[in-house]
Amino acid sequence: MDTLKNMTLSNIAKACDGTYFGPDNLKEAKITGVEKDSRLIEKGYLYLPFVGNVVDGHDFITQVFEKGALCTLSERQLDITDKPYILVESVGVALKKIAAFYREQISAKIIGITGSVGKTSTKEMIASVLSEKFDVHKTAGNYNNEIGMPLTILQIREHHEIGVIEMGISDFSEMHRLSEVAKPDICVITNIGDCHLENLKDRDGVLKAKSEIFDFAKDNAFVVLNGDDEKLATVKSLGNRIIEFYGNNSNRDIFATNVETLGIFGTKVSINYKGESFDTQIPVPGAHMVNHALCATCIAKYLGMTNDEIDKGIRALNPIEGRNKVIKTDRYTLIDSCYNANPMSMKSSIDTLSETKGRRVAILGDMFELGENTADLHRQIGKYAATKSLDVIVCVGELSKNIYNEIQKMRTDDLYYFATKEDLINELDKIIKNDDIILVKASNGMKFKELIKILTEG
Repeated sequence: MDTLKNMTLSNIAKACDGTYFGPDNLKEAKITGVEKDSRLIEKGYLYLPFVGNVVDGHDFITQVFEKGALCTLSERQLDITDKPYILVESVGVALKKIAAFYREQISAKIIGITGSVGKTSTKEMIASVLSEKFDVHKTAGNYNNEIGMPLTILQIREHHEIGVIEMGISDFSEMHRLSEVAKPDICVITNIGDCHLENLKDRDGVLKAKSEIFDFAKDNAFVVLNGDDEKLATVKSLGNRIIEFYGNNSNRDIFATNVETLGIFGTKVSINYKGESFDTQIPVPGAHMVNHALCATCIAKYLGMTNDEIDKGIRALNPIEGRNKVIKTDRYTLIDSCYNANPMSMKSSIDTLSETKGRRVAILGDMFELGENTADLHRQIGKYAATKSLDVIVCVGELSKNIYNEIQKMRTDDLYYFATKEDLINELDKIIKNDDIILVKASNGMKFKELIKILTEG
């Protein structure tokens, strides 16, 4: 197994301001990986024993050494002498420092992606396009926070040419710390929406927090912004950094024309970039996917890719679970969009469903972390949904009662409310029919994956 460049135990201890304990002859040994889950430890790994509310990772230190771990961090002195460990004050802080050191050892260009909505879909689009020319590593799953993102950096190997890194936050200063680790060569902000308002208060606060990505970006970083977002459109100067704006307006650096919606089968579109244009087809549904393709094209062109390569990469995009993934069963067509939800993504998913042909059923659940305007933001979704071509609307959850009440002012036919997911499940067969097209959308905390499982198996 390949070792991580320059990641000797002595260098790691120095990088994280830790104290090395163990055999002297292992100080210059290099690790082969880093992992916080003791079950995933492999030979030569560095183990990160996080202390959680329920589980203390330190309890598994003996086990990880038995599995072949080279070393472990520890927040307390250990009663071992034959195995190396590095004593640190905080495993979380040490992880970021170790990842920041490793970032300086690798040659891969880092693309940092943030925004209120569409980070993961944009990451997937960029990775799909760039993979036509480059060896790409991308963020897996939801590894986009102060633990997941540093671990993603530590998964990049010498053969990788590009790292496509998702960067998620919920409060001020988090992006500052993430940027210090990633030091992005290319920065992407997808939009500024009503997310994490409990901490960030309003969209101006969101813009301020997301803009911290520039704090440690390379001086000559390439910046790609959604020019159709009025908050991002205010960004005019970032020192020596090159800014390109994408969007649906012809005065952008890159824009779309001839947009033809194919419903759940995606979108046909012509992409126009500085006098050039090419036709492509995005295989994942949703009008928002056009913007993701424009963003990816900006970066691909900056990195020297041809239109044919970009077109091929867009067409090769694979849908991901929980983000408008279309699932066809013997009875239904499902649009699985239950990984997360906020007002922008909720409206986008409703649009996707309304553009399909067939009996359209929207199952809408609570949106979390919206702050003091939570009830009003749910009511706005109700007003929006009531104007769309939806045959059946099902609202689930305490907060979604606001969606239901607002829709009820405009229509009462085929409109349902359930306080809990379990209540809906008991009545599901009475509401849905064979051949329905069913959108399942809510914040992850609603655990609507269970609905997807039931509908898929049913």
